[in-house]
Amino acid sequence: MTSNRQPSDVVTVSMTVNGRSTEGQAKARETLADYLRDELGLTGTKLGCEHGVCGACTILVDDKPARACLMLAGQGDGREVRTVEGLAVGNRLNELQQSFRTHHGLQCGFCTAGFLMSATALLAENPNPSEDEVVDALSGNICRCTGYQTIVQAVLDVARNTPEVES
Repeated sequence: MTSNRQPSDVVTVSMTVNGRSTEGQAKARETLADYLRDELGLTGTKLGCEHGVCGACTILVDDKPARACLMLAGQGDGREVRTVEGLAVGNRLNELQQSFRTHHGLQCGFCTAGFLMSATALLAENPNPSEDEVVDALSGNICRCTGYQTIVQAVLDVARNTPEVES
C-alpha cells in the first residue's frame, strides 16, 4: 500500500543561537552542522569525520555537548544552541579561549572549537575538575597536532583561577 502523503523536503527551524533568536528553512535531512555553517554563517563548527567520532563539530545544545554532524537541523527547533562564536565577549576572547592561546592548546585550529565547547560544558558543570576529569571530558575530541597536554593544561588553568563557591 502506498501513501499519497509525500514527506516535506523543507522544515522551518526556530532556535536561539548564541543568545539570538533565529528562524529559517532547512532541508529535512540537513545536519545542524551544515545549517549553522551554511545558513547562519557560523563556520567555527567544523566538520571532521561526519560520524560523531572526532568531536570537531561539538556544540552546546541546551547547555549539553552535542555532535552537530549527528543532529538534523530540525532537531534544533526550539532549542538553545551555542557555538564557539558565542564564547567570546564582543571581540575579546573569553577566559578559556585565552587560556588555550596562552598554553598553545591549538596548532592547526581545526579541532579547537570542539575542544572549547566540550571544556565549556565541563567547567559549567564542574568548575574545579581534576586532571583525570578533564581528560575524561575531552576524550571524545580528537586532535592530530598538539598531543593533548597543552589543551588539558589550558582547561586546568581556568579551573584553578575559578573561585570556589561555598555550599
